[in-house]
Amino acid sequence: MKNIRLLLLFSLLTTSCSTYHLHLKNGDLIFVGASENSLSGAIDRVTQTNEETHFSHVALLEKEGKNWWILHAGTHNGSERIPLDTFLTQQNQDSSLFVGYRLKSAFQKSIPNAILTAKKWLGKPYNYSYILSDEKLYCSDFVQRSFAKDSIFSLQPMAFINPKAGKTDDVWQQFYDRQHLEVPEGLPGCNPNGLAASEKLRKIGILKP
Repeated sequence: MKNIRLLLLFSLLTTSCSTYHLHLKNGDLIFVGASENSLSGAIDRVTQTNEETHFSHVALLEKEGKNWWILHAGTHNGSERIPLDTFLTQQNQDSSLFVGYRLKSAFQKSIPNAILTAKKWLGKPYNYSYILSDEKLYCSDFVQRSFAKDSIFSLQPMAFINPKAGKTDDVWQQFYDRQHLEVPEGLPGCNPNGLAASEKLRKIGILKP
Protein backbone atom coordinates (compact mmCIF):
# COMPACT_ATOMS: atom_id res chain seq x y z
CA MET A 1 0.00 0.00 0.00
CA LYS A 2 2.82 2.37 0.84
CA ASN A 3 4.45 1.74 -2.53
CA ILE A 4 1.17 2.41 -4.31
CA ARG A 5 0.79 5.74 -2.50
CA LEU A 6 4.33 6.71 -3.48
CA LEU A 7 3.65 5.88 -7.10
CA LEU A 8 0.47 7.98 -7.08
CA LEU A 9 2.30 10.89 -5.48
CA PHE A 10 5.06 10.66 -8.06
CA SER A 11 2.57 10.68 -10.92
CA LEU A 12 0.95 13.82 -9.53
CA LEU A 13 4.22 15.67 -9.02
CA THR A 14 5.96 14.78 -12.24
CA THR A 15 5.72 17.32 -15.05
CA SER A 16 7.07 15.12 -17.80
CA CYS A 17 5.35 12.85 -20.26
CA SER A 18 6.13 10.81 -23.36
CA THR A 19 4.32 12.75 -26.07
CA TYR A 20 4.84 12.46 -29.83
CA HIS A 21 7.69 9.99 -29.27
CA LEU A 22 9.51 12.49 -27.07
CA HIS A 23 9.75 12.79 -23.28
CA LEU A 24 8.52 16.36 -22.85
CA LYS A 25 8.58 18.52 -19.73
CA ASN A 26 6.95 21.73 -18.62
CA GLY A 27 8.97 24.68 -19.93
CA ASP A 28 10.52 22.94 -22.92
CA LEU A 29 10.93 24.97 -26.10
CA ILE A 30 9.57 23.69 -29.40
CA PHE A 31 11.43 24.86 -32.50
CA VAL A 32 9.83 24.63 -35.94
CA GLY A 33 11.91 23.84 -39.00
CA ALA A 34 12.25 26.43 -41.74
CA SER A 35 10.87 25.79 -45.21
CA GLU A 36 12.72 26.93 -48.29
CA ASN A 37 10.04 29.27 -49.54
CA SER A 38 8.93 32.75 -48.53
CA LEU A 39 9.71 34.39 -45.18
CA SER A 40 10.44 31.13 -43.37
CA GLY A 41 13.40 30.41 -45.61
CA ALA A 42 14.54 34.03 -45.47
CA ILE A 43 14.66 33.90 -41.66
CA ASP A 44 16.82 30.79 -41.80
CA ARG A 45 19.17 32.08 -44.51
CA VAL A 46 20.27 35.13 -42.55
CA THR A 47 20.28 33.64 -39.03
CA GLN A 48 21.59 30.09 -39.38
CA THR A 49 24.22 29.35 -36.73
CA ASN A 50 25.21 25.79 -37.69
CA GLU A 51 24.05 22.83 -39.76
CA GLU A 52 21.73 21.60 -36.99
CA THR A 53 19.71 24.78 -36.67
CA HIS A 54 17.33 25.53 -39.50
CA PHE A 55 14.45 27.04 -37.56
CA SER A 56 11.98 29.82 -38.29
CA HIS A 57 9.70 29.63 -35.24
CA VAL A 58 9.92 28.89 -31.51
CA ALA A 59 7.29 28.37 -28.80
CA LEU A 60 7.14 27.70 -25.07
CA LEU A 61 5.51 24.51 -23.79
CA GLU A 62 3.30 24.47 -20.69
CA LYS A 63 1.91 21.42 -18.91
CA GLU A 64 -1.27 21.99 -16.93
CA GLY A 65 -2.70 18.84 -15.38
CA LYS A 66 -2.85 16.31 -18.19
CA ASN A 67 -2.99 18.97 -20.88
CA TRP A 68 -0.19 20.40 -22.99
CA TRP A 69 -0.32 24.02 -24.10
CA ILE A 70 1.76 26.19 -26.39
CA LEU A 71 2.54 29.81 -25.52
CA HIS A 72 3.85 31.69 -28.53
CA ALA A 73 3.59 34.68 -30.84
CA GLY A 74 2.21 33.49 -34.17
CA THR A 75 1.58 35.31 -37.42
CA HIS A 76 -2.13 34.43 -37.51
CA ASN A 77 -3.37 35.35 -34.03
CA GLY A 78 -0.48 37.15 -32.38
CA SER A 79 0.50 36.11 -28.86
CA GLU A 80 -1.71 33.21 -27.83
CA ARG A 81 -2.07 30.06 -25.73
CA ILE A 82 -3.28 27.07 -27.73
CA PRO A 83 -3.28 23.26 -27.33
CA LEU A 84 -0.09 21.54 -28.45
CA ASP A 85 -2.10 19.43 -30.92
CA THR A 86 -3.50 22.57 -32.54
CA PHE A 87 -0.07 24.16 -32.77
CA LEU A 88 1.47 21.12 -34.46
CA THR A 89 -1.40 20.86 -36.93
CA GLN A 90 -1.13 24.53 -37.88
CA GLN A 91 2.65 24.57 -38.18
CA ASN A 92 2.73 21.25 -40.05
CA GLN A 93 1.30 23.04 -43.08
CA ASP A 94 4.65 24.79 -43.55
CA SER A 95 7.08 22.47 -41.80
CA SER A 96 7.31 18.81 -40.88
CA LEU A 97 10.17 19.31 -38.42
CA PHE A 98 9.55 19.97 -34.72
CA VAL A 99 12.50 19.81 -32.35
CA GLY A 100 12.38 19.97 -28.57
CA TYR A 101 15.01 21.81 -26.51
CA ARG A 102 15.27 21.99 -22.72
CA LEU A 103 16.92 24.39 -20.32
CA LYS A 104 19.86 22.77 -18.58
CA SER A 105 19.41 21.88 -14.91
CA ALA A 106 21.02 25.07 -13.59
CA PHE A 107 18.38 27.19 -15.34
CA GLN A 108 15.23 25.11 -14.77
CA LYS A 109 14.23 27.34 -11.86
CA SER A 110 13.47 30.10 -14.37
CA ILE A 111 10.57 28.20 -15.93
CA PRO A 112 7.66 28.96 -13.53
CA ASN A 113 8.21 32.71 -13.74
CA ALA A 114 8.77 32.55 -17.50
CA ILE A 115 5.39 30.90 -18.01
CA LEU A 116 3.66 33.48 -15.80
CA THR A 117 5.39 36.26 -17.71
CA ALA A 118 4.49 34.74 -21.07
CA LYS A 119 0.82 34.83 -20.13
CA LYS A 120 1.07 38.58 -19.60
CA TRP A 121 1.86 38.96 -23.30
CA LEU A 122 -1.20 37.04 -24.52
CA GLY A 123 -3.42 39.05 -26.82
CA LYS A 124 -0.62 41.20 -28.22
CA PRO A 125 -0.57 41.40 -32.03
CA TYR A 126 2.27 39.96 -34.08
CA ASN A 127 5.21 42.26 -34.78
CA TYR A 128 5.79 42.13 -38.53
CA SER A 129 8.50 44.77 -38.46
CA TYR A 130 10.69 42.74 -36.05
CA ILE A 131 11.71 46.07 -34.51
CA LEU A 132 11.33 45.68 -30.75
CA SER A 133 8.08 47.06 -29.37
CA ASP A 134 6.13 46.65 -26.13
CA GLU A 135 2.89 46.61 -28.12
CA LYS A 136 3.67 43.84 -30.62
CA LEU A 137 5.79 40.70 -30.39
CA TYR A 138 7.33 38.11 -32.70
CA CYS A 139 8.08 34.50 -31.77
CA SER A 140 11.65 34.58 -30.44
CA ASP A 141 10.99 38.02 -28.93
CA PHE A 142 8.06 36.47 -27.01
CA VAL A 143 10.30 33.71 -25.61
CA GLN A 144 13.24 35.99 -24.88
CA ARG A 145 11.04 38.41 -22.93
CA SER A 146 9.41 35.56 -21.02
CA PHE A 147 12.82 34.53 -19.64
CA ALA A 148 14.23 38.07 -19.41
CA LYS A 149 14.06 38.30 -15.59
CA ASP A 150 16.80 35.67 -15.32
CA SER A 151 18.67 36.80 -18.45
CA ILE A 152 18.40 33.36 -20.04
CA PHE A 153 18.54 34.71 -23.61
CA SER A 154 20.21 37.91 -24.74
CA LEU A 155 19.43 40.31 -27.55
CA GLN A 156 21.88 40.51 -30.44
CA PRO A 157 22.30 42.83 -33.45
CA MET A 158 19.88 41.67 -36.12
CA ALA A 159 21.27 40.59 -39.48
CA PHE A 160 19.40 40.51 -42.79
CA ILE A 161 22.38 39.98 -45.09
CA ASN A 162 22.45 36.77 -47.09
CA PRO A 163 26.00 35.43 -46.51
CA LYS A 164 26.11 33.78 -49.91
CA ALA A 165 25.03 36.92 -51.76
CA GLY A 166 26.93 39.38 -49.58
CA LYS A 167 23.97 41.76 -49.47
CA THR A 168 20.56 42.14 -47.89
CA ASP A 169 18.48 39.09 -48.71
CA ASP A 170 16.10 39.89 -51.56
CA VAL A 171 13.07 38.58 -49.69
CA TRP A 172 13.85 40.79 -46.70
CA GLN A 173 14.47 43.83 -48.89
CA GLN A 174 11.10 43.41 -50.55
CA PHE A 175 9.49 42.67 -47.19
CA TYR A 176 10.59 46.01 -45.74
CA ASP A 177 10.01 47.94 -48.95
CA ARG A 178 6.34 46.93 -48.76
CA GLN A 179 6.17 48.33 -45.23
CA HIS A 180 8.01 51.51 -46.27
CA LEU A 181 10.67 50.78 -43.67
CA GLU A 182 14.42 50.60 -43.80
CA VAL A 183 15.87 47.15 -43.16
CA PRO A 184 16.67 47.19 -39.40
CA GLU A 185 20.16 45.81 -39.87
CA GLY A 186 22.12 45.92 -36.60
CA LEU A 187 19.20 46.83 -34.35
CA PRO A 188 18.77 44.65 -31.22
CA GLY A 189 16.64 41.56 -31.63
CA CYS A 190 16.65 37.78 -31.56
CA ASN A 191 15.73 34.82 -33.74
CA PRO A 192 14.90 31.10 -33.37
CA ASN A 193 18.29 29.89 -34.62
CA GLY A 194 20.07 32.17 -32.16
CA LEU A 195 17.98 30.89 -29.24
CA ALA A 196 18.55 27.27 -30.23
CA ALA A 197 22.31 27.87 -30.21
CA SER A 198 22.25 29.02 -26.57
CA GLU A 199 24.62 27.12 -24.29
CA LYS A 200 21.86 27.16 -21.68
CA LEU A 201 19.76 24.77 -23.76
CA ARG A 202 20.18 21.16 -24.77
CA LYS A 203 18.43 19.39 -27.63
CA ILE A 204 16.14 16.60 -26.45
CA GLY A 205 14.89 15.25 -29.77
CA ILE A 206 12.39 15.43 -32.58
CA LEU A 207 8.63 15.43 -32.07
CA LYS A 208 6.76 13.11 -34.41
CA PRO A 209 3.14 14.28 -34.75
